[in-house]
Amino acid sequence: MSITTRRAEDADPELLHDLAARTFGLACPPGTLQPDIDAFIAANLSVASFRGYLADPVRILLLVLRDEVPVGYSMLVGGPIKDPDVSAVIDERVSIELSKCYVTPEQHGSGAAATLMTDTLAAAAGTGAEFCWLGVNQQNVRAAKFYAKHGFEIVGTKRFLVGAEWHNDHIRRRPLP
Repeated sequence: MSITTRRAEDADPELLHDLAARTFGLACPPGTLQPDIDAFIAANLSVASFRGYLADPVRILLLVLRDEVPVGYSMLVGGPIKDPDVSAVIDERVSIELSKCYVTPEQHGSGAAATLMTDTLAAAAGTGAEFCWLGVNQQNVRAAKFYAKHGFEIVGTKRFLVGAEWHNDHIRRRPLP
């Protein structure tokens, strides 16, 4: 069994949307209403959204594959930070956001997420950024442990809107090699 990554391509929006639809809810805290999850996916993780992300020069999307089958993805985003809570603790001039990093549930513990993270951080470093930052729900214990294992430390908090419901996130940051 091999685990590899590749840069997402113009032909991948449907694939990325499918992965996002299967994985986004895993990051939401218990009690998040399915209509709110569905509304977020429709607004931010649609096929059209991924077409736009792939065409955006400040974004990098990677796919992780197990035996050549896509099982997860990540998205890095450069450029201005619009959230004032984030900009208070992150210097956008030297930082890049890890906006998405998901693998399908059956791949948890398989090494696919670790491979995806390693290659995503290498891609982030390749942009010239000095730091990588992310937001993660404060109740997402599994993700918090994963990000801590990969050197991300809590530097602040922010809010994140899913559908009509606000959630509380930790802002985490790590230096890039």
